[in-house]
Amino acid sequence: MKAFLTIFFKEILTFFRNWGLVLLVLYSFTLDVYIAGEGFEIKPRNISVGYVDYTQGVISNKILSTLHKPEFQKPKMFKSEEELKKAIFNREIIVGLIFDPDFEKNLIKTGKAKINVMLDSTAAAQAYITLSYIQDSVSQFSNLKFPIELKIHKLFNQNADTKKFISFSEFLSVLSLLSIILSAVVFVREKENGTWDLMLLMPIDSKLIILAKSLSQIVIIFSASLISVGIVLFKIFNVPMNGNFIYFLILTLIFLFSMTGIGLFIASIAKNLLQVAQLSVLIMMPMIFLSGAWTPISSMHPFIQYLSYISPLRYYIQGSIGIFFKGMPLDALIPYFIALSLLSFSLYMFGFRKIGKLF
Repeated sequence: MKAFLTIFFKEILTFFRNWGLVLLVLYSFTLDVYIAGEGFEIKPRNISVGYVDYTQGVISNKILSTLHKPEFQKPKMFKSEEELKKAIFNREIIVGLIFDPDFEKNLIKTGKAKINVMLDSTAAAQAYITLSYIQDSVSQFSNLKFPIELKIHKLFNQNADTKKFISFSEFLSVLSLLSIILSAVVFVREKENGTWDLMLLMPIDSKLIILAKSLSQIVIIFSASLISVGIVLFKIFNVPMNGNFIYFLILTLIFLFSMTGIGLFIASIAKNLLQVAQLSVLIMMPMIFLSGAWTPISSMHPFIQYLSYISPLRYYIQGSIGIFFKGMPLDALIPYFIALSLLSFSLYMFGFRKIGKLF
């Protein structure tokens, strides 16, 4: 235990002595998240739409027919409003339309009618642009003296604040990338400094060395993430916390083990820090794409949707959004905890064994 703690705190101290890495971590978890939240917008494509049509009328079908590619997928029919809300809650669709039973009757008799529109506003940019397309489609009927009112229901992010969602997504991406890089750098640095052979001669179990070094980086990233959440997300962008913050901390800790496992794998094949950076980006980019951070999973090609199940970032992002914005209870989060735990254990053990073969 003494040897483990010695190596563990030695790596923590080494990190703080490297001002370049310290500044990189501080910048990534503060200014980078802030800039992303202030400066980026998302233009959606292939938006998934669901609807409940109680009237089964001609006009409602014509309105739905205007929602087509490339902006929209073919609208999915749901039997009830409850099923539609559940699909939005589970991020199966981004937009839901509800045509009341007297929708077409009111149009004919009074010349007025209302459509209930439900938007998943955790994807605020997509929600706003989608709403503008729907308004344009409905305005075609208003020109025919059939004024239709859109009753907007913004779910999970009532003000449709883009900055909250983008800054939050950037934070999750930064956390993922840096946890990979730091866990790889701590070993590759030994190769570059020529101290790898000395480390092999240490009278300490190699498994203990790997565990101490990797855990030290997890502690660093976990601490930096708390700073980012507390200062940038909560204080600057006022990101809500509708769920249990403890659940988020546990989910983050589990997720860090998966990223650390990838970092250990990179350390086993990289010869210098440049290769670490290249391999990290090469692995991280498709993982981010598959996670739904940039494009909602429901808007992806079916094959890509199935492929996204192997991305631990998918479960971390969906679980985190569920905790922060939707206030998911523990029973709704269990599938994310289970899937992420299985992937994290597998990836960490894979990386652990790969780097262990070098000892």
